[in-house]
Amino acid sequence: HTINKILLRVCNVTVEGCAALTSALKSNPYHLRELNLSYNELGDSGVKLLSAALENPLCKLEILCLSFCHLTKKSCAALASVLSSESSILRELDLSDNKLGDSGVKLLSAGLENPLCKLETLCLSFCNLTNQSCVALASVLNSESYLRELDLSDNKLGDSGVKLLCAALKGCNISEEGCAALTSALKLNPSHLRELNLSGNKLGDSGVKLLSAGLENPLSLCHCSLCRMYCCNFTYASCAALTSALKSNPSHLKELNLSYNKLGDSGVKLLSAVLENPLCKLESLRLCNCNITDGGCATLTSALKSNPLYLKALYLSENNLGDSGVKLLSAVLENPLCKLETLW
Repeated sequence: HTINKILLRVCNVTVEGCAALTSALKSNPYHLRELNLSYNELGDSGVKLLSAALENPLCKLEILCLSFCHLTKKSCAALASVLSSESSILRELDLSDNKLGDSGVKLLSAGLENPLCKLETLCLSFCNLTNQSCVALASVLNSESYLRELDLSDNKLGDSGVKLLCAALKGCNISEEGCAALTSALKLNPSHLRELNLSGNKLGDSGVKLLSAGLENPLSLCHCSLCRMYCCNFTYASCAALTSALKSNPSHLKELNLSYNKLGDSGVKLLSAVLENPLCKLESLRLCNCNITDGGCATLTSALKSNPLYLKALYLSENNLGDSGVKLLSAVLENPLCKLETLW
C-alpha cells in the first residue's frame, strides 16, 4: 500500500495499537510521511515502540503529532534518540499538552542540538515548562539547528525565560520573513513582551516596517521597555515606521538601541519627533555610527529642550558631528532640567 498520511486523533489507541503500527511501519516504511496520534493514551511505552520504528533507516516519516498522549520525560529521551539518528528526516513534531517538564525538554534539546537533526517545527505548548526549559532551548537556538518554528504557548516561562530566548535570537539570520512571523505573534499575543533584541540580523527596512506594525498595536508596546536593533541593515525609512509605533504608545519604552544602521539626519529627525513628546520617557538612546552630522544634533537638541526630564544616556560616537554638533549638544547640558548623565 502507498498510504502517506495516517490520522488517528481521539481513537482510543493505546500501547497495543502502537505495537501494531510499529510492526506495520517496520514491514513497509517507505511511504508514510505523516502520522497523527494525538489525544490517545499511548503513554511512554507506546512512544518507545514508535521510536524504534522511526529509527529504521528506511523510515520516511516527516510529521509526527503526539499532542495529549500522556507522555513524560521518558518519551523525550526516546524521541531525542530518533532526532539524533542519521537516517531521520522528521521535520515537524507536536508534543503539546503532555507533562514533559523542564527535564523532558532538556533531554529533547540534546537531540535538537545534534548536527544530524533536521527538525524545523516543534510544538511544546501546555507542557509544564518554566524558565529552566529556556536555558536548554536557548542553547539549541544558538546551535546550527534547522529549527524555524517553536511554540511555547501556555507555559510559565516568565520574563527571565523570554529574556534567555531573546538573547539567543541575536544574530540568528532573521530576515524579513522572520519579522513577518514575529509580527503575527505580537498581534495574537501582544501584552507580555518586555524586551525585544533582534540585533545583528539583516532585517532591512521591509522587516522593520512589518515589525513596527505589530508594535503599533496599542497593547504591544504597553509593557515593552527595551528595544535593541543595532546592526540590522536598515535606513531612515525604518525610522518612519518605528516612529509611528512609538507615537502610538510612547510611555513605557526606556531603552532604544539603533546603532550601526544608516539612519542619517533624516532618520534622527523622525525619532526626535517622538523624543519631544511629553509622554516619552526614554532613558537611554544609542545611535552610534548612524551617519549623523550636526544637522541631526540640531533636531536632537530641539527635542531635548522640549522634553529634558527623562533621557539619561545618549550615545552618538562614530558619527560626523563636528564642533558645531557638539556645541549644540552642550547647550542642552546647560539646561538645569536636563537629566543627561552619559553623553558618549
